[in-house]
Amino acid sequence: MLVEPRRFGGGGERWGGDATLGRMTDWAALRTTAHQMTARSYAPYSKFQVGAAALADDGRLVRGCNVENASFGVTLCAECGLISDLVAGGGGRLVAFCCVDREGTVIMPCGRCRQLLWEHGGPQMQLLTPAGVQTMAQVLPQAFDATTMDYQ
Repeated sequence: MLVEPRRFGGGGERWGGDATLGRMTDWAALRTTAHQMTARSYAPYSKFQVGAAALADDGRLVRGCNVENASFGVTLCAECGLISDLVAGGGGRLVAFCCVDREGTVIMPCGRCRQLLWEHGGPQMQLLTPAGVQTMAQVLPQAFDATTMDYQ
């Protein structure tokens, strides 16, 4: 059974879309959920199992795990699965995110995944990092996004 992180206040309220609510996240429960996802990882080549969990602005918990492929270029990071879960579940914005290795140690998303997280969470999304909770703007400064292409 996967742990369901408590929403702000712990009373099961729905998130209101304010990314600052990420700072009221039950980070321990989100980290536990990400750790549980490592058991679902498919990593026969690297043996580096990664799990990810996040909260969407409507209160949904989304999660993912890495899925390797013999052709390493088509390997999917845990964050890719998490974004697919978000979009397949109706979309929305991410407000709080965590990814861990098989030991449960918090790890940083790779550069590609930081870009994916920016696209679906924006600059104020909160991430649990090895250095503590940081915003996407701190993790990916001067990000490339729709405004870069003058497409809004």
